[in-house]
Amino acid sequence: MSKKKLTGSFVALITPFNKDGSVDFAAFRTLLKFHEDNGSAAVLIMGSTGETSLLSPEEKKAIIVETAKMKSPRLPIFYGATGNNPAATIANVRFAEENGADGAILAAPAYICAAESDIERFFLEVADATDLPLGIYNNPPRVKTDLNWDNLLRIFKHPNYVVHKESTPRVGQVAQVLACRPDVSVMCCDSPNLGLVVPTMSLGGHGTANMTGNIAPGEMETVSTPWTSYVEAENFRTVYLRLLPLLHFTYSAINPVAVKSLMKALGMPAGDLRGPLTSLDGEALAKGVRIVRELGLDEKYGYHVEPISAAAA
Repeated sequence: MSKKKLTGSFVALITPFNKDGSVDFAAFRTLLKFHEDNGSAAVLIMGSTGETSLLSPEEKKAIIVETAKMKSPRLPIFYGATGNNPAATIANVRFAEENGADGAILAAPAYICAAESDIERFFLEVADATDLPLGIYNNPPRVKTDLNWDNLLRIFKHPNYVVHKESTPRVGQVAQVLACRPDVSVMCCDSPNLGLVVPTMSLGGHGTANMTGNIAPGEMETVSTPWTSYVEAENFRTVYLRLLPLLHFTYSAINPVAVKSLMKALGMPAGDLRGPLTSLDGEALAKGVRIVRELGLDEKYGYHVEPISAAAA
């Protein structure tokens, strides 16, 4: 993949499972085609939305090998490749590179709560070990580490970094990064509660790295289109405000519980969550179905809305 900036809707894809709990590769093919047909700019496989921490090492390798065969020039595929130390992460990135990945997204290793200077060195050490395009996911809600903009800008001087996905609650962080114009695509999480989407796009952001696009890919592509004129800004405002109920719903439970539960209820090839996570049911799930119907997404995308009791079974 070239250094050309990624723009638009970068969707963090779920991992679909068969009824026996195995990875459903036929469903992966269906979902990738769905995103290619509906305007998503790229997908991330095995991010937190993909239940990556619940996959075995063997499953992760199989997912890379098989889904990389499904990619097209129109829809780049990135893979979550964070290990719990530099050596493991480098091994993951190299495996992805050797098997056809377009790129990899890295977060700080979870649980260790290392100092920001240590995590900065971690990102640079990994980048030195590969030619694969890389992205940083600054995700303090998941891993505690919250890199400051000066850490990030030093990392982005490395030519292998091409994407910055931001999920800090510090809105000013995005402004500081964009003001310095690093040679990366600056994207933000789509959570309305973090309040990053509006400032990111209004200040020159390149898109969103989102999970709501699993259900509303066309709408998220509009929300994620860079502003080059008043037209994009007006389209953003119209669609973003309309989509707020769905955005709030997809973050109503820990990722990916709400989005994957709703996908199954809509008849999409999602399968169940992997334990210990459990699906939404009852009124919590019915609320999501009502939102989809009120927005007309069931008709637009041909969703077959199953009875809530069947979807939860």
